[in-house]
Amino acid sequence: MPETHSDLLGVLAARLGAKHVIVDPAAMEGYLVEERKLYRGAALAVVRPGTTEEVAFVVRECAKAQVAIVPQGGNTGLVGGGVPHTGIVLSLARLDRVREVNAFNAAITVEAGCILKTVQDAASEVDCIFPLSLASEGSCRIGGNIATNAGGVNVLRYGNTRDLVLGLEVVLADGRIWNGLKGLRKDNTGYDLKNLFVGSEGTLGIITAAVLKLFPRPKAQVVAFVGCASPHAALGLFESLRRTMGDELTAFEYLPRFALEIVLRHASGAVRPLAGDHLAYALIEVSSPDPDLDLREQLERSLGAAFESGTIEDATIATSEAQNAALWHLRESLSDVQGLEGGSIKHDVSVPVSDVADFIVAASKACEEALPGVRVCAFGHFGDGNIHFNLTQPVDMERSLFLAQWERFNRIVHDIVHAMNGSISAEHGVGLIKRDELARYKDPVALDLMRTLKQALDPQNILNPGKVVAVTGDLPPALPVARKA
Repeated sequence: MPETHSDLLGVLAARLGAKHVIVDPAAMEGYLVEERKLYRGAALAVVRPGTTEEVAFVVRECAKAQVAIVPQGGNTGLVGGGVPHTGIVLSLARLDRVREVNAFNAAITVEAGCILKTVQDAASEVDCIFPLSLASEGSCRIGGNIATNAGGVNVLRYGNTRDLVLGLEVVLADGRIWNGLKGLRKDNTGYDLKNLFVGSEGTLGIITAAVLKLFPRPKAQVVAFVGCASPHAALGLFESLRRTMGDELTAFEYLPRFALEIVLRHASGAVRPLAGDHLAYALIEVSSPDPDLDLREQLERSLGAAFESGTIEDATIATSEAQNAALWHLRESLSDVQGLEGGSIKHDVSVPVSDVADFIVAASKACEEALPGVRVCAFGHFGDGNIHFNLTQPVDMERSLFLAQWERFNRIVHDIVHAMNGSISAEHGVGLIKRDELARYKDPVALDLMRTLKQALDPQNILNPGKVVAVTGDLPPALPVARKA
């Protein structure tokens, strides 16, 4: 280790305490590998500040030493955005306080290291909800959710994370602290700075706290599981329910037959929801803060009309909270069980809602023609156009040979997305895995503006370098980390 790096670690240990400057390789291991284990990084140390002021101190000292910083929350990202090239991993896990809950203002102020489930629970204590909901909500941290503009199953009604943020506290690349925690619903005093940092994946600043929106807790919820003949029929059902249920339509999740099959095969406690098999399925939730509203009757009437018109083939409506949970279990188990079927090549994309069914059909056909036997697992949030277009290896194919075709399938799927005026990243972010794809598909003027912002806010390129957008001096992704089969 160069002497300057050793001096830096000594300075950090003196301020944070030696136990919060981790250099032991075994103790650092969990911070160097991302969730899907596609990338492995390297770092001088992992530092764990406990306050915003300590974060600012770390950033100032690293800026002096020209040492890179990779902010990290729960390290549950899926695009390699938290994998370090070198330098310091700055863990925000100790910044985990709920600073204020104000039900009258419908707002909660939390530090970036708060686990998402903790934020949800704090909202529940004042009879409200914080509606962001993800499969990893028991381990992901709110700072990472904001930094990646996470989506989840409730975007249809409540929006992406960006739509839930009222204000931010951010440590800038020079160590200054921007306090934007007013939490106002209207503030028209110039540029909306918070939106520069939401979705920036730690490349422009380090989010240390946030004011978030709360909503009335639903007092009535009904969940249904529906079988359809095709993705187009499922899309027709969505459009029908959007018109008849309005804002009460909270979630509309799409699953193909293959997805339900593997959940029933592998997920503990999964129960077949319908008697027959269908090519396409929808999981629907409607909710309201009015406990006297007969949502079940409204949903029955809407689904009955859809059945009479031939839009759907079968449906079941839950009659209890336990049945609601059992139906959601089928959707929530899907991400975990895919790996049990072998290698999975994953795409997180979005297209205009009107084109979702066309995209699924076209992309499935193109991939099946490119590799006979590939099993398409296209599922996701139909209501906002976000499809997780995942490909499971053929049954008789070796895993490593299948995963070696990742770039080939990127081109097939992303070209179709681009032709439909969609996005190659809908809710997981860009990180490392899609940085070069972004250069291929993003508008060149937009890329130039992004580089200008990066260079203006982080002129030394020390904040999560090499991620999202390439700038002069970045290391190529293949050099610091190795993608694994």
